[in-house]
Amino acid sequence: MVDTVPIFNISSANAFEALALQIFKFQFDNNPVYRSFCDLLYKHPSEVHTVKDIPFLPIDFFKTHKVLLKGTDAQTTFTSSGTTGSTPSAHHVSDLSLYETSFRRGFQHHYGAIETYTILALLPSYLERNGSSLTYMVQDLILKSKAPDSGFYLNDLSALAKKLKALDAQGKKVLLIGVSFALLDLIEQETFHLKHTVVMETGGMKGRRKELIREDLHARLKKGFGVSHIHSEYGMTELLSQGYSKGNGIFTTPPWMRAYSRDPQDPLTLQAFGKTGGLNIVDLANINSCAFIATQDLGRVSKNGTFEVIGRFDTADIRGCNLMVL
Repeated sequence: MVDTVPIFNISSANAFEALALQIFKFQFDNNPVYRSFCDLLYKHPSEVHTVKDIPFLPIDFFKTHKVLLKGTDAQTTFTSSGTTGSTPSAHHVSDLSLYETSFRRGFQHHYGAIETYTILALLPSYLERNGSSLTYMVQDLILKSKAPDSGFYLNDLSALAKKLKALDAQGKKVLLIGVSFALLDLIEQETFHLKHTVVMETGGMKGRRKELIREDLHARLKKGFGVSHIHSEYGMTELLSQGYSKGNGIFTTPPWMRAYSRDPQDPLTLQAFGKTGGLNIVDLANINSCAFIATQDLGRVSKNGTFEVIGRFDTADIRGCNLMVL
């Protein structure tokens, strides 16, 4: 068993690389689905010397297989929203404390202490179904904020607008996190001039509106809320960690998560920084499922580790992280 303590205490690129290789070998030995995938590629730990050598499991495996360490049981199962008629992804999580530690410390890494925020959540499409990892995360952050005004707003946009304006006028530090279509609904009903509020979209129109490119979406939201930047969250059912953007669609990650770009014509090959390709994510918090995921997102990764999401592969389902269509 790999000690999980070092995962959230990574302090250097070398430490990340060493732990990623250790977790790869551990999952190769203990995750039957991942082991079968590696065997099909003739990839053995003896041939894997850097992260670039590690096979990334296609994210569709979470739709068709139970991606979990042998001998472990799921404490809970998170499922993706998907589209009508599509097969949802299922992430079987054997230790919820790993997810909780990851999203709490990931939020703190990017935004500071959660206790300094009042969190207003506008996530109707997520609250209307079971199994949402995003709802679980936001519910926990709301509780940890300990702010009496923190909470979910399902369809009561008038109450949310009133609360948002009042808190901002009082100089309270507010995080408004919402699914894109609901944030657009809100600014079509009310006009804001916020000075102390972080507006964060989680992406996705969920079939409620026409998809927009990020620039158009953010331009509308900036004008409607009267803010200079729109923040974004990059997360998905199959991951236990999140990336965050504080504007312009440039995402950063916590130290235990990293993005890479793969060649769109050769999915087994990582490519140079700055080139557009499929996004591969290393999420070391996924120690009990699979830490090496080939997503269906298209993006670019910079040398400093930041990344952009610029679209999705044509065959990909519309998912919660699909906020940009080419």
